[in-house]
Amino acid sequence: MIRFDRRLWHRFGGMAAPYWLREEKWHARWLLFLLVLLLLGQTGFAVLFNEQTGEFTSALAAKDADRFWYAIQKCVAILVVGVPVYAFYYFVRDTLGLHWRRWLTQRFLGNYFSNRAYYELNASSDIDNPDQRVAEDIGTFTQKSLQFLLVLVGAVLQLIAFSGVLWSISRELVAFLVIYAAVGTVVTILIFGKVLIGLNFYQLKREANFRFSLVRIRENAEAIAFYRGEAQESQQVGEYFNEAFVNFSKLIRMQLNLNLFQYGYSFVTIVLPSAIIAGRVISGELEVGRAIQAAGAFAAILSALTVIVDNFDSFSKFAAGIDRLDSLAKFLAGNSNRPASEEVSFVEGPNLALQNLTLQTPKGERTLVRDLSMTINPGQGLMIVGASGSGKSSLLRAIAGLWRSGSGSIIRPEGVAMMFLPQRPYMLQGSLRSQLLYPRSSEGVSDAELLHLLERVNLPNIAAHFGGLDAVFDWAKVLSVGEQQRIAFARVLHAAPRYAMLDEASSALDIANEDSLYHQLAASSTTLVSVGHRPSILKYHPQVLEIIGDGTWQLYAADDYRFTR
Repeated sequence: MIRFDRRLWHRFGGMAAPYWLREEKWHARWLLFLLVLLLLGQTGFAVLFNEQTGEFTSALAAKDADRFWYAIQKCVAILVVGVPVYAFYYFVRDTLGLHWRRWLTQRFLGNYFSNRAYYELNASSDIDNPDQRVAEDIGTFTQKSLQFLLVLVGAVLQLIAFSGVLWSISRELVAFLVIYAAVGTVVTILIFGKVLIGLNFYQLKREANFRFSLVRIRENAEAIAFYRGEAQESQQVGEYFNEAFVNFSKLIRMQLNLNLFQYGYSFVTIVLPSAIIAGRVISGELEVGRAIQAAGAFAAILSALTVIVDNFDSFSKFAAGIDRLDSLAKFLAGNSNRPASEEVSFVEGPNLALQNLTLQTPKGERTLVRDLSMTINPGQGLMIVGASGSGKSSLLRAIAGLWRSGSGSIIRPEGVAMMFLPQRPYMLQGSLRSQLLYPRSSEGVSDAELLHLLERVNLPNIAAHFGGLDAVFDWAKVLSVGEQQRIAFARVLHAAPRYAMLDEASSALDIANEDSLYHQLAASSTTLVSVGHRPSILKYHPQVLEIIGDGTWQLYAADDYRFTR
């Protein structure tokens, strides 16, 4: 269970410190220094205003009009100076928080896309909803970190500024204040701390699960509609919501107890200062204004000493967010520095080759191929066949570097020399032009080239139909799977990589379109490695690798292989 302890502060420091020590440190430190100056101004304003409040109250009690109006004039002057200080303080604080969030988000995204960590996260059950952690938890972390830091600094300044005022009026109040604040803080942490932090942690997780389930339905709406799976999907989403509802019910019940304590704790302080010094006021030893001033100083010091009590609900949510961000950061760091033992090694080379490759599923539950050695020279393409689930697509994942469990080595060219086409093409959010060129930029590519490319994949009218190459649509929805597969082939034809790895990339195409696209690729300088079931593409691959499914395999010349059905 998460709680306030050394490990929490260590996790906080590990995430917060780099921003203040690296490339943006001087800008960040300058804004923080400015914030501290503004806090000093706020504290001075509060002391002066409290003093004048006591002054005009005493003037009223004494019926001294000149003294009263002079105090009012001073209050107005203090307000004229003080109000801009407060306003500018929040502007600077939010500006610093925004820059910190940008820096930390860029750092997380850099690690997220490094070594395909975003892909590895799919296999990790420990890291739920990384999208929420990056999009929301980082913003909360930077905003709350600054808020709590400045609350603590302000509390210290307030404590220093008002202690002298209160000490000069009533030492009994000071003694009572210290004891009262200490008891309130201990009670809050021991009774409410552990439970509230844990409930806030699980609420973040369950709210994210509920939101993701709704996103998933939107992304798979057509498939759900075909299956008529509304009842099951509704039930599942309802279960996610119920989990969030039950946890939040526990949270608000605990929050009720905390609120009862906090409000009772706060309201008592309205009465006690006056009760403690009432005798001195009644006897005439103290003016009424001095009593008001003492009450104001008492409230200010109590607020400084009980900052944990007053902000505990926010602290507990903040602690939960720290843990979620820290676990994601550690996963991303571990992914970047994972050990090479018991993993397939990758070597850069001019051609594609597998040497003594033993490939296992990511957690080592099953061996897919054992001791596979072969070379795929330019022009000597390979067709990979086998029963469903035998490991054909997994072999392509290994060649791409996505699966590493096993032993042996894979020699492959790096960068743009290899291009992979999955069965379901990825359609990014963007224009038709960007679809054709993904993952490359459109610089230096003319419209005529792209229109000719569309003709080559038998989509000659698609640009005109959608309003031109710069039209932006949700292409995964407006194009059929067959059209999407032809767009993917267009990417390969344009990029002309040394190797094209096709994982049933023509499964939604008719034989004529499939033959046209394979014929064009075979006539180019691209060497084809295809996972497939259709005999129609066998003629474009001189070699056939059959994966049996029990770890064994067999390599054939294409002329010697026969499909069995």
